[in-house]
Amino acid sequence: MMRMQAEVQVKEILHTGAELTDRALERLLPSEDRVPSSIHRAMRHSMFAGGKRLRPILAMEAARMIYLRKAGRCELPAGVEDLGAAIEMLHTYSLIHDDLPALDNDDLRRGKPTCHVVFGEAIAVLAGDALQTLGYQTLATLQCPAKATVEIIRLIAEATGTVEGMIGGQVLDLEGEHSKPTAATVDAIHRAKTGALIRVSLVAGGVYAGGDAEDVRRLTEFGRRAGLAFQIVDDVLDVTQDSEQLGKTAGKDLTSDKATWPAVFGIEASRAHANKLISEAFAELEPYADAAEALKAVARYLVERTH
Repeated sequence: MMRMQAEVQVKEILHTGAELTDRALERLLPSEDRVPSSIHRAMRHSMFAGGKRLRPILAMEAARMIYLRKAGRCELPAGVEDLGAAIEMLHTYSLIHDDLPALDNDDLRRGKPTCHVVFGEAIAVLAGDALQTLGYQTLATLQCPAKATVEIIRLIAEATGTVEGMIGGQVLDLEGEHSKPTAATVDAIHRAKTGALIRVSLVAGGVYAGGDAEDVRRLTEFGRRAGLAFQIVDDVLDVTQDSEQLGKTAGKDLTSDKATWPAVFGIEASRAHANKLISEAFAELEPYADAAEALKAVARYLVERTH
C-alpha cells in the first residue's frame, strides 16, 4: 500500500511539474508564426517533443524544500517555473546539437524525428543557439533578488561549460569513442555531460528559494550522486530497452563504442551502483526531514524508470 502511495505521489509531482514548465515555455518561446518562423518552428518542435522535464522538476522541488524550511510554507516560490523553463531550454539546446551528424548523428529524440531531420542542419544549429540565448535571457529576468539571479547565472554557465561541465563532457564523450573505456573515463564523462546540469538544477532551485551555504553544499552533494545515478540508468536502458520504449535510438552507445557504465562494470553492477548512489544522496537530505520527501520521490524515479 505504501509503495502504491509513493508511486501515485511521484506521478503527481512529475505531471504537475511538467505542466507548470510547459506553460512557462509556451509563454516564453516566440510563436511559430513570428518572423523568422522557420527558427521558431524548429525551437518549438524540439521543446515540445514530449520531454519529461526532469531537470525543471528537480529545480522546483529543491526550491520547494528550501522554501518550506525557510518560510514554513509547502509551496513553490513565485516565478520558479521560469527558472525551470530556462534550464529546459538549455537542456534541449544540448540535445539538438548532440543529435547532429557531426556529433551523435541520431534521427530520433523523445519519440520524434530530431530537429535536423525535420528542418535541416543549419536551422537545427541555429535553433540550439537560439534556445541557449533565450535560456540565459530568461535567467536574467528571474523573480528573485539580484544577488541570487547573478549566482544562478554563474552556476548554470559553469555547469554547461568546458571545465567539468556539459560541453566538456560532450568533448570527452566524443574523444572516448572507439577506445577501451575505463572507470575513470566513464565517471568523468557522466559527471560532466549529464550530471552537471542535473546537479546545478537542484542547486539553482535552492538558491532561488533563499538557501544558505549549507543548503547549497547539501544540494550539490545530493545532485552529484543523483546525476551520476541518472546517467548510469540511462546507459543501462540503452542496452536493455528498444527504441519505442526509450523515445530515442536504442543501442546507439554500443554501436558507437561509447564509454558507458555497463561497458566497464556490466548491467547488474551498474544498477546496484545507481541504487547505492541514490541512498548516499538521500543521506544528504536528512536534515530536511519530511520537507525532502517530494525531492526524494523524484530522485528515486530517476533510477527506477524504464525509459
